Amino acid sequence: MDDSGYSFFQKAIETPSPSGFEEQIQSLVRGYLEGHAADSRIDVHGNLIATKGNTGGPRLMFAGHCDQIGMLVSHIDDMGFVYAQTIGGWDPQQLIGQSMTIWTSDGPIAAAISRKPIHLLSVEERKKVVRLEDLWLDIGAGSGEEARQRIRIGDPITLDLRFRRLLGNLVSGPGMDNKSGLWTVTEALKRATASNLTCHLHSVSTVQEEIGLRGAKTAAGSIDPHVAIAVDVTHASDCPTINKNTQGDLKVGGGPVIFRGPNINPVVADRLIQLAEENKIPYQLAAIGRATPNDANVMQVHGGGVATGLVAIPNRYMHSAVEVISTDDLDAAADLLANFADYVDQSKEFKPRP
Repeated sequence: MDDSGYSFFQKAIETPSPSGFEEQIQSLVRGYLEGHAADSRIDVHGNLIATKGNTGGPRLMFAGHCDQIGMLVSHIDDMGFVYAQTIGGWDPQQLIGQSMTIWTSDGPIAAAISRKPIHLLSVEERKKVVRLEDLWLDIGAGSGEEARQRIRIGDPITLDLRFRRLLGNLVSGPGMDNKSGLWTVTEALKRATASNLTCHLHSVSTVQEEIGLRGAKTAAGSIDPHVAIAVDVTHASDCPTINKNTQGDLKVGGGPVIFRGPNINPVVADRLIQLAEENKIPYQLAAIGRATPNDANVMQVHGGGVATGLVAIPNRYMHSAVEVISTDDLDAAADLLANFADYVDQSKEFKPRP
């Protein structure tokens, strides 16, 4: 990964994008693609669609969702403490004692989220899993009136968006799900060979995946792709307590994961594997026997059907403040997708063979 790509990824992690509040991240993506895409547009849903290649060729759609899980201000009490509901799938245990940011129209407000200290919990309270309603955010306000002057009901909230380098080429922070996929599809468009590209590539930074795959559905509706690949994260199993018998043997740094299963077009999966091997790109295989819980799900069943693939970045500790991925996996995934874009043309057939 070159310096500009690394800087873009770090900025993406540090940019807030709770589902429904993706404007800042889309502005960042659009700026990074300037001079590399033939065209880019924001649709009414908030998806950013960047294009490149032969407008008369088969339409290829890459989708990486830019939204992350977050929270939403729902109540401010008279003492100035803030209560919130979740955006997306949270484990409330992950929120206890976290540094948070409330993103207001006047700028970010620092907050801490916690609950009653353990010293004051009753024996019965200590036995129970914490509930969201037992947590509150403290912005330091002296009264409800002071707090309401700074924040409004419906303001989005994120974890402290901190990007940290670990040993090797591993990095940690919130929002690796799915700034990883966003980075990959954006970088793949840059790397695809413009002069030889015979397909019409649409690289989409999709919105609202975390609350129901909504952006990919509407983006596919406007693009009407012939072929599509979703890029998301998947659970790495190279850490304690993860069962390889059910999850598969997936390593951070082992290369992007190519999925196989009923949600995946077998010709697309086989071609991704072949391209990885021909170009000496490391890869891993994973299986999923149901509709995937990501953008590949809705893209496959758009219209009369789309030949759909799924590539994923191994991720430890998903939906937490300390998600861990390898930048080597990102780099390899972008190369794989760029090679796939160079491969697609009018002569390629993606119907499963009887």
